[in-house]
This record gives sequence, structure tokens and C-alpha cells, in this order.
Amino acid sequence: MSNHKNVNALTAGGVLISLGIVFGDIGTSPLYTLNAIFTTILGGKQDINPTNVLGVLSCIIWTLTLQTTIKYVIITLRADNKGEGGIFSLFSLVRKKAKWLVVPAVVGGCALLADGIITPSITVTSAIEGLTSKFDVPVIPIVLSILTVLFIIQQFGTNLVGKLFGPVMFVWFAVLGVLGMSFIVKDFTILKAFNPYYAIHLLVTNKLAFLILGGVFLCTTGAEALYSDLGHCGRNNIRTSWIFVKLTLILNYLGQGVWILQNSGSYVPGAKMNPFFQIVPDQFQIPMVILATMAAVIASQALISGSFTLIAEAVRLNLWPKIKIVYPSVSKGQLYVPSINWMLWIGCCGIVLLFQKAEKMDAAYGLSITIAMLMTTILVSFYLRSRRFPKYLVAIFFFTYVIIEGTFLISNLTKFLHGGWVTVLIGSLLFTVMWSWFVARKIKNRFVKYVEIEDYYEILTELSGDESVPKYSSQLVYLTSANFKTEIESKIIYSIIQKEPKRADVYWLVHVDVMDEPYTLDYKVEFLIPGKLIRIDFRLGFRIEQRVNLLYRKVVEELVKNGEIDITSQYTSLNKHKIAGDFRFVLLEKHLSKFTKLSFYERQIMDYYFILKKLSLSEERSFGLDSSYVDVEKVPLIFVTPDDIELNRLPV
Repeated sequence: MSNHKNVNALTAGGVLISLGIVFGDIGTSPLYTLNAIFTTILGGKQDINPTNVLGVLSCIIWTLTLQTTIKYVIITLRADNKGEGGIFSLFSLVRKKAKWLVVPAVVGGCALLADGIITPSITVTSAIEGLTSKFDVPVIPIVLSILTVLFIIQQFGTNLVGKLFGPVMFVWFAVLGVLGMSFIVKDFTILKAFNPYYAIHLLVTNKLAFLILGGVFLCTTGAEALYSDLGHCGRNNIRTSWIFVKLTLILNYLGQGVWILQNSGSYVPGAKMNPFFQIVPDQFQIPMVILATMAAVIASQALISGSFTLIAEAVRLNLWPKIKIVYPSVSKGQLYVPSINWMLWIGCCGIVLLFQKAEKMDAAYGLSITIAMLMTTILVSFYLRSRRFPKYLVAIFFFTYVIIEGTFLISNLTKFLHGGWVTVLIGSLLFTVMWSWFVARKIKNRFVKYVEIEDYYEILTELSGDESVPKYSSQLVYLTSANFKTEIESKIIYSIIQKEPKRADVYWLVHVDVMDEPYTLDYKVEFLIPGKLIRIDFRLGFRIEQRVNLLYRKVVEELVKNGEIDITSQYTSLNKHKIAGDFRFVLLEKHLSKFTKLSFYERQIMDYYFILKKLSLSEERSFGLDSSYVDVEKVPLIFVTPDDIELNRLPV
């Protein structure tokens, strides 16, 4: 954890890493932003003139300032959860303030996952399309090949490739700035775009203003990644590197603006006349396409890794079914989620095949990020209030960004039929999974019946010593959801005493609490019946892998070492040789009885939940247990008792 505590230290290496990890998405936005905007302008039968060009560039500059610099770099980066960022880290900080905050957290998480599908598609396609201005190449097969290789290598970890990210992105941003300057010097009047008057004038007077804003928003689509990658790079490194990144981005946009003005009569937006590649000298076209492709892959990698982290956090917070998570390297934060990896690959290939061209993907792209940013605004507002910021400042922040992002959202919704529906469809499918999993857990908890464990101390002690009952295991372990040591689920008592009396030398109750902090790793031991009934409470951060088997063994070893327990087998032949007794875990797997009385909505949720449960990891695998010493007992979610049945006895 020490490395994590020092992540906020400002270092040259940290700044370089930030360039590679944090800014790939926003750094590749010049590839397609102006092309998308002027496609809209010309499609609306408007001419390209200085007023339009300066207005568009001014909108971009002030969007980067208001949205990225002020909202994310200055304000949102303050909301770090023990050094961690991202929408679920933020949710963990504020979820106790209001139960309904789970809604913006889930919606935002789904939108970010949708972005993980669209970003690789649009960035790689835009880069490869750069070749079409000079060469006749099959864009789609090349893009699909690059995406396939990118997703295949995820299982091996990105450690080696990751070391190249920083230097490559430094070169990328430096080239962006140099190319932009090479055209700015040809027409310094383009610097008028820094005046917000031109942005305001465009928005007030241009009848296509809403549609233009949909394209303008593409310049800030990577802003959410600044916050998501807080834990990898640290606040100070991100803030410092953003100064360089923002400068080079603005220079490049201004340079593209000069070229557009110079070629206003002949410019036809599209792959063959992308202003980004038009400002590149002919002899450097192929090297620039290669560099752009590398930058696009890096941007895609950042989104893919972010999706893995997002899902891992969602699993810990019980917002996603338990799925296989692999740690391909020893590096902190390096993880691989096979099911999500191939889901993203299928989604990316589907997007590329559906839209064919990058200019047609921008509607779907902007909509997902706008939704995610709006949800972040809601959560950040609650965070600022929880930190006792003055109410009027929180209100100013909230309403300012709801208006800005709401405007962007409406502008992107105008493109719903042109591609935005894809984002809504993907996000909705993901939302049904997250929401159903969350609500089903609430329904399950509603029907869990707890009893006072003290009432069973005597019978458990007697059962443990009753040699007329066959011994089930030396050490018998149950996972309990009871938050208090005085309680236990009635179904556990039923399993031990009634279903099949289970005699054991020691009964263990293991409880796992997922904490709001990311890397907490604490435990507490309670000796409820000395030497007979012991409870262990684990307090694990939401980014800690729940390997209950290893954690439990570690605690037992420490208790034995301290002389607090004796796990030596009580069988005479084994006891004299000091052989440790056997351990057995019992998991209670709930199923939905057909007699269960639930509302129509709850029944649909639970049916969907059990379908998802069949597709997800089993309980023993999700808790890191070895199935060779795990018994799974099926129990109904709701017991139907004779009291629920009315019978009429007929006379003989």
C-alpha cells in the first residue's frame, strides 16, 4: 500500500505515466472532432466562414476549460477515496447520504461501459482512415484486425506495452502542438477564438447550434478518464500533465481551423479530407497514421482497462454478477476480466461493421459520455456537500454543470436516430443487469430471518460433544450475512441442527463486510463459545479480491500461533500425532420456490436474477474456495409454512 500512498507525489515519471494512461482518449479527439462538426455545418446547408470557424474553435476551447479543467481537473479530482477515483469510488464515498444515489452510480457505470465499446471503434477507425487521403486501403479489415489483436493481448497483461504508453503519448502530444503551430503562424487571426464572444455568438445566432454542440462535445469525451485513473497516477501528476496536454490540443485545433479557412471552398468533411491529416506534410503521412494508430490503441487500452476495473468494483459492491477476474501480472491494479473483454470485442466489431465510417460513430460516442458526466455531477455535488462546502457554492456547481451537460445531452439526443440509439441500447442492456442484481439482493435480504444466537449456545455445545451423532467435520465453517455477532440466519441453525445434524469440534461463522475504502484489509475475531463457536469478521475494501479461503486460513494460523485455539484433530489416532483436523465449508444456495408470493415486478427481477446467477461464477469459486471441501445446500428463498395453507377437513 505504500506505493499507493505516494501516488500523489509529483514526479517526472508520474507525469509521463499520466500522459500514457489518463489522456489517451481525450488526446485522440482531434482525429475526428472538427470533421464531425463541419459535417453537421455543411449538411445544414451553411457555408464555412470565419464566423463559424472561430465560433466552433471558441466553443472547443471553452468546453475544454469549463468541462475538463474546472469540473474534473480542479474540482472532481478532490473527491479521492483513499487515493482512488472513478464513479464507483465516488459512489462509495456518498452512498450513505441517500439510498437513491445508487441510480446515478449505476447509470454512469453503464454509460462508461458503453464508452468502452465505442472509443476503440471510433479512434482506431479515424486513425486508419488517415491513409485514405493518399492511398486506397481496405479500412474495415485493418480496423477489425487491430481491435482483435488488442483484445487478444489483454489476457497476458499490459505491463510491457504499458511502459511504452507514456513516451509514445508524449511524442503524440508534442507532434499535435508542432503541427498546429505550423499553421497558426500562417494566420494569427485564428487566435481570436480564445475570446468567448465567438462561442456565445455562434450559440445565439446559428440555427444549427444544438447540432454543432453535439460535435463540440467530442473534444472533452476523455475527461471522465482523468478521474477514473486517479488511483494509478495521482492528482498532482494528472493536473501538471494536463497543462501540457491542453496546450497541445488547443494548438492543434487552431491549426486545423486555419487549414479549414484556407480551404473553405473545397473542403468536404470525411475520411479523405480530414483536417487533422491535411495539416500533416505529405512525406510524414504514413508515419503520422502509424503514430495516430498507436495513440488510438493506447486510448482504447485505457478504456478497456478502465472497464475491467469498473466491473471488478461493481462485483465487490454487489452491482454485477460474480464473474471470473484474473490477475495477469503482479502490478497493482492489473486485472483481466475474460467475459467483459470478449463482450467489448464483440461490441467494438459490431460498431465498426454497423457504421463503417468514423464520422457516423460520433453520435453514439457523445451520448454515452454526456450521460456519464451528468451522473458524476450529481455524485460530486453530494460529495462536496458532505465535505461541508457552502451550500451556495455546491448549488452553483450543480446547476452550472447540469445546464452545460444537459445542453450537450439534448444536442446529442438530436442524433438519436443517426447512431445515438446504439448507446441507449447498450447502456439499457447493461443497466438491466446491474439494476436487477442490486434489487434482487434487496429482495433476498428482506426475507432473511435472523435469530438470537445465544439461544443456541447450549445445544451447539452439547451437539459438539454428542458422540452418538457422526462427526461431520472437525472445523465447520459457515458464511453468514448477519452484521451483528448476536444474530445468525435461521437457515444456518436449521442446517446445523435439523436438516442433517452436523457435529463438529469447532463451528466457525465468517462474515465479509465490503468497506467504502478501496484497500482496507482488517479482521476481528469473537469467541462466542470459547473453543466451540468462533466468529470472524473481515472488513475488505471494494478493490480487494475476496479470497475467503486464504484469508480464513491466515487468521486460523495466527490464532493457532498465538495459542488462542487448538485445531488438532480429536480423533485418538490422529490426536497423538498432532495432526490438524479437517475443515469443511457449508454454503447455503437460495432458490425461488414456485409457491413464493412476490409482486409481478419482484418476480420478474428474481427470475432474471437467477438466470444471471446461472451464468455467473458459483458461490464457492467467487469466494475463492476449493470445491473439494465445500458442501452446497439448496434452501428456498422463502420458507412456506403450514400456516400459509388453509385446508378444510371433511367429516368421515
